[in-house]
Amino acid sequence: MKFSPNTVILRLASLRFFYIHVLKCNWSIAETPYPKKVRHLPGVLSQEEVGRLIDAADTPFHRILLMTMYATGARRAEAAHLKVSDIDSKRMVVHIREGKGGRDRDVMLSPKLLEELRAYWRGLRRKPKEWLFPGNRWHMSSHPVTTKVLWSACQIAAERAGLQNRNIHPHTLRHCFATHLLEAGADLRTIQILLGHRDLEVTTVYLHLSQRHLSATASPLDALTFSSQGGHKHSS
Repeated sequence: MKFSPNTVILRLASLRFFYIHVLKCNWSIAETPYPKKVRHLPGVLSQEEVGRLIDAADTPFHRILLMTMYATGARRAEAAHLKVSDIDSKRMVVHIREGKGGRDRDVMLSPKLLEELRAYWRGLRRKPKEWLFPGNRWHMSSHPVTTKVLWSACQIAAERAGLQNRNIHPHTLRHCFATHLLEAGADLRTIQILLGHRDLEVTTVYLHLSQRHLSATASPLDALTFSSQGGHKHSS
């Protein structure tokens, strides 16, 4: 049975932890070389496709979840754990608390998202005191919605929008957020801060996805001149 390089790396890391921290034994990296990690480019949707996805949400609750993830670039757990107090309409920012690595950050609050959040708020039977997106069927729980609900919102909307073959999940909307910002002219450093990336190198992956950056450089084929006939002349 063959395993992917990423699976091998994960299992070696687990063994290393077991040897060092449990068995208190030495671990030689030289004797257990790690394979090269395979890095795949994430899938992204066009802005038109994101619009289709949001419009295809099966409930108003799922719609506002999808819209919030795309508008803020929040990870699914970050979006699920947003609090009412995190929406700062005076400064027009969204506070994301204890993101990956326990770091807080602020992202822009879209006027369109604010309008949609207010409409969502007016439609709630009972106004939540803490969590912006409360759990349970009627959204009246004292606990936040689970990340599974965000997954379901993406899956159902993708199928209804005819995008079921695009492998859409919550992180897809985060990738779309970053890529579309880059295509609109935002610089990488700003996008790094908005995404909460520790290392700028992680953010540079979006250069490979941005249509603006991909089309900015012409193919060398375009500089070649060909004969009008093309092909080879055949003797009769």
